[in-house]
Amino acid sequence: MQERVAGFDWDEGNQEKCQKHGVSLEEVELLFQGQVWVAPDLKHSQLEDRFLALGTSIKGMPIFVAFTFRQKDGQNFIRPISARYMHKKEVQRYEEAFAENEDR
Repeated sequence: MQERVAGFDWDEGNQEKCQKHGVSLEEVELLFQGQVWVAPDLKHSQLEDRFLALGTSIKGMPIFVAFTFRQKDGQNFIRPISARYMHKKEVQRYEEAFAENEDR
């Protein structure tokens, strides 16, 4: 990721929403330390800029995280909104897109 971030912005609301689908908070945070594909989430960016992150969890499972950036005390934080493991068709598209990018 190109944004400099000081950490993650967690509270009871987004912790619960991210863990609802079995994804741990640690998996969400570690996702951003590895190879991750990030794109704007235009469909959900009416009130704030939102993004989609796709990558592989520490368990080797393809994972999808919706997030935004929040500023606190002049520093940027990643605020995860929701997280889940990808469905089979999403995994296939993700793997194809990564293969195309590696060929370039």
